[in-house]
Amino acid sequence: MRGLALILLSLWLGAAPAILRANPDDANIAASDPALRYPRALRQDIVEDHFGVSVADPYRWLENDLRADPAVRDWVAQENALTRRYLDALPGRDALKTRLQALFAHGRYTVPRKAGGRYFYGYNRGLENQTPLYVREGLTGPQRLLLDPNRWAQDGASALAEWMPSPDGRMLAYAVQDAGSDWRTLRLIDVDSGRTLDDAVQWVKFSQTAWDGRSEGFFYSRFAAPGPGEAFRSTNLGQSLYYHRIGAPQSQDQLIYATPDRPRLSHQAQVTADGRWLVVSSFEGIDPHREIHVAPLTGGPIVLRRLVRGPAQDWRLIGSRGATLYFLTDHHAPRRRIVTLDAANPRRKAQEIVPERDQTLVGGALVGDRLILASMNGAQTIAELVELDGRKVGDVPLPGFGTAAGFGGRSGDPETFFSFSGFVTPASIYRFDTATRQFQLFAQPDLPFDPQDYGIEQRLYPSKDGTTIPLTIIRKTALADSATAAPTILYGYGGFNISLTPGYSATRMAWLEQGGVYAIANLRGGGEFGRAWHDAGRGPNKQNVFDDFIAAAEYLKANGFTPPGGLAIEGRSNGGLLVGAVVNQRPDLFAAALPAVGVMDMLRFDRFTAGRYWIDDYGSPADRRAFPLLYGYSPYHNIAMDKDYPAILVSTADTDDRVVPAHSFKYAAALQAADLGARPRLLRVESRAGHGAGKPVDKLIDEYADSYAFAAHFTGLAISPRPAAAPRSATGQPAAIMAPSAAGGQ
Repeated sequence: MRGLALILLSLWLGAAPAILRANPDDANIAASDPALRYPRALRQDIVEDHFGVSVADPYRWLENDLRADPAVRDWVAQENALTRRYLDALPGRDALKTRLQALFAHGRYTVPRKAGGRYFYGYNRGLENQTPLYVREGLTGPQRLLLDPNRWAQDGASALAEWMPSPDGRMLAYAVQDAGSDWRTLRLIDVDSGRTLDDAVQWVKFSQTAWDGRSEGFFYSRFAAPGPGEAFRSTNLGQSLYYHRIGAPQSQDQLIYATPDRPRLSHQAQVTADGRWLVVSSFEGIDPHREIHVAPLTGGPIVLRRLVRGPAQDWRLIGSRGATLYFLTDHHAPRRRIVTLDAANPRRKAQEIVPERDQTLVGGALVGDRLILASMNGAQTIAELVELDGRKVGDVPLPGFGTAAGFGGRSGDPETFFSFSGFVTPASIYRFDTATRQFQLFAQPDLPFDPQDYGIEQRLYPSKDGTTIPLTIIRKTALADSATAAPTILYGYGGFNISLTPGYSATRMAWLEQGGVYAIANLRGGGEFGRAWHDAGRGPNKQNVFDDFIAAAEYLKANGFTPPGGLAIEGRSNGGLLVGAVVNQRPDLFAAALPAVGVMDMLRFDRFTAGRYWIDDYGSPADRRAFPLLYGYSPYHNIAMDKDYPAILVSTADTDDRVVPAHSFKYAAALQAADLGARPRLLRVESRAGHGAGKPVDKLIDEYADSYAFAAHFTGLAISPRPAAAPRSATGQPAAIMAPSAAGGQ
């Protein structure tokens, strides 16, 4: 660990810093006022030595939790007040909000899960803040409301997160997420009576719920209760695996597995579909490097045995037949393959079932007597059916160009469900039979627009080093036919092996409806082309991601998609880091920037909550080799003074315990203190919200009305009011099972 020389020139760190008050006339600032003045924040004289480099951190005090520090809370309130006045004065903001409400006002379904002859699924009528959970008795039975999270909190900020029915379908374990936090409280509901039990399991985070085969209890992962004031800040270390028996207090839960000598390991449980085996996967970071332990579930004491030494390669359980466990792995296969391991004989070598191919395998499931495998071909999902010995049966017939997700099921039962969505088509739900290869429509939403009015173009462009990068461009067909340049939002992520695949976004549709262009770049660092593509955009290669994004911006301008002053960029989380870094490197390219919940301080990201997991992708600030790279692109540390910056709207939330809001606070304070031209640099802080999951629909609508009105104002996109078209159906009842599609026959 490097030594830190902390120089306190004039400030005692234990004292809460005061805010230097802004001019009272700031209350009258409007969006058109060129004399925009920001709440001024105290600059601390803090300098640290990093391997001989003196690094200033003048806004360290903004790392304090705003719940406990009145100075931080007051500064955030002033920032929000200024931002609110500015955004409310933007032309078209209210019209955009109205259209967003119309675009959300259609029924949305989640993929059903089957247990004990019952079918469980989420259904949102459209503008419900949270999605209720329904149950059906049999495939065609009437639906019954089981859980309605909209009743849990007056502001709609308590969400139903993960849920899992017991194997017999009589009980359901569900997670309550409050204010967008990653913390969960697990509860139980009796499905027959609809009665919520007294069971409450707390301090659960990054966990799977795995029922035992007898439906008597479940396995889950939790951390120790954090200290006072540390719930949303402390580093996530020491996750342990427990078993909870129905009706017992949490204090009696059985510790199944922990590694106090290796506190950075996390542990997650799966139980095979037949209930015979517990499989424990242990990993240290975001990279899929796992160690696997197994234990037979006989009703007696649970004794784990190591099946795979690690953490090393990726090992993902996708099904079982007796003691034969089917895994998707990258062991000796960078693009992954399917192998079996013997749970009863851990020393037996892996048996290959499906070898590595040209396309990267990204998922699989054993359903009925066959395996469903999903591959990634660029950003396109391909699904296929294979026998248990690896022989290909045929492709799973998908409805078109888009992304399929789901395919859960169990051995012996050929029924599975999946969702399918595209860039301009919301998810429809399909039922698929692995024995007959027929699929049927289960639920399909109606829309207040015609998807045929929009075109999707797939382009390739060269990055700085000549690497070819895929780019998807979405716009109205009339705009494409006339080859007219239009204000454009460019979106990217580029990290953590995450692929940007076709998927629907109501917020994106609001931009497209107004005549804007939306472009999505499949940057290196993602998972679109396997391990090599990921490796090419992380650690010492992270600059490639920024170069790819900058090259995408240049391509859009050079090829007439967007006018010279009409480009905005957008990114969230790791994508927020992306936006912050490229704005510093090429501020001349962009008219507006929308970095949301971004990782902005690359020298301290590992000190809070989940940040330590990200070392796999970024490298460690404590590593002498990684430090100069991290410091060289850290958005907070590399603001280019005396350059003309785009308009920037920094967005975060007060309960974000994934990427703590301190990142955005410090970055926004540094932006506002610099001389970067006349365009605004604003901070928007959502209350009772987190990193994104569980955010109420009304907060989502407000956030994107603000963000896209801001982008429209500075890129020149005119927002025109349109009457809110009513959805064609919102019956609250999924579509009836339709006749099998001709495409699904043998």
